[in-house]
Amino acid sequence: MQKILKLGVLTSGGDAPGMNPCIRAVVRTGIYNGLEVVGIRKGYQGLIEDDMYDMNPRSVSNILNLGGTILKTARCLPFRTDEGMEAAYQNLKKRGINALVVIGGDGTFTGALRFAKKYTDIQVMGVPGTIDNDLYGSTYTLGFDTATNTVVEAIDKIRDTADAHDRLFFIEVMGRDSGAIALRAGVCCGAEAILLPEKATAIDDLIENLKNGQDKKKSSSIVIVAEGDKNGGVYDIARKVQQEIKFYDIKVTILGHLQRGGSPSAFDRVLGSRLGYAAVKALLRGESRKMVGLQANYIKITDIEEALTQHEFKLEEDLMEMADILAI
Repeated sequence: MQKILKLGVLTSGGDAPGMNPCIRAVVRTGIYNGLEVVGIRKGYQGLIEDDMYDMNPRSVSNILNLGGTILKTARCLPFRTDEGMEAAYQNLKKRGINALVVIGGDGTFTGALRFAKKYTDIQVMGVPGTIDNDLYGSTYTLGFDTATNTVVEAIDKIRDTADAHDRLFFIEVMGRDSGAIALRAGVCCGAEAILLPEKATAIDDLIENLKNGQDKKKSSSIVIVAEGDKNGGVYDIARKVQQEIKFYDIKVTILGHLQRGGSPSAFDRVLGSRLGYAAVKALLRGESRKMVGLQANYIKITDIEEALTQHEFKLEEDLMEMADILAI
């Protein structure tokens, strides 16, 4: 087992609340265990451009409550090339860094795995940081809880104006190909319908449900649409419904990137801290090409390759069934 000389930490891809608590835990756990820790700015772009700096315990003071990431993040196309990876490797060797903690989603992990296979003298440990909650090997990913709370708060406010005007609101939420945020937000907010990538919902069935709601004297309706739903974009869905339903004034809201921002929830602060701590401890044990995750409230280690190839994060069937029953 090689001795870790220096530890680098980066955030890559989309930002997620909880990344800063994770960075803090990586830095302080590394230093506590006698390691030098280097912060890498703008993800893999910082590796290629040698945009790095030495960190100490005070470098991560007062960041637990901050959204985003103090290390910044970027999507880096050059890192997908052999030339880009070679430049990144040479910069790491020049600085004496032989271990990395990478915080991000599946795109981040894909790059990390390829890099670790190509340069086996660099240990790599992944931390799942994405609001989409779509990585195999962790029940919850960093940022998911905060993003869901942000969506719930926004929908609660929209419900107020929907009730005041007898309106039907279609609200699109993030998640890419995962309906995790949409499902939980829909249950929390009492949505009349939730359109998910994981569950086919015909427009005709949606229209029938909304008509039934009107027959039951509902004064407003909220339909939550996950951005990966197979029926198309939220505006297309709303137009199709408007052609058949005339008794509601229909409005569309896309919550967009406000879902990514904001101070991380208590859950995400604790999760980020646990995962960052666990990532460093795993590296010290000689592990590499792995991801730390949370399963049944315990830290579990999963091969990054498995986390990527078993990319079939399934929504809870009881939640989906319950959402339909409670919406009557």
